[in-house]
Amino acid sequence: MRTTFMAKGHEVERKWLVVDAEGQTLGRLASEVAAILRGKNKPTFTPNVDTGDHVIIINAEKIHLTGKKLSDKIYYRHTQFAGGLKQRTALQMRTNYPTKMLELAIKGMLPKNSLGRQMFTKLNVYAGAEHPHAAQKPEAYELRG
Repeated sequence: MRTTFMAKGHEVERKWLVVDAEGQTLGRLASEVAAILRGKNKPTFTPNVDTGDHVIIINAEKIHLTGKKLSDKIYYRHTQFAGGLKQRTALQMRTNYPTKMLELAIKGMLPKNSLGRQMFTKLNVYAGAEHPHAAQKPEAYELRG
């Protein structure tokens, strides 16, 4: 009788991957990066263990949105004070907070529990082409499609 392989947290081998966001569509990039953070691209994927790799996203300011999303898509946040609902368009987000835009998209695709929060810590997003993780010897990752 064969048993199903279950990965253990301390046995997982993690790689560092660099993804270039220049010219990529926001949602398609986010869904693929979320799958890498979860470890779904590995044969050792186990739903209750963080088996994913570290991901470094560069050129977040050059992300692409389709249609009229730059002007029509609105990001909301609340200050926790009465009447404190704030809103920004996707164009304002891409101009002023390009890393936050990608982080919100990817975080929404991860599990909503402590494991998802742990996976999110392996994400590093940078607006420009430079990143401070050269010591980790990250590999370039080509997105599908």
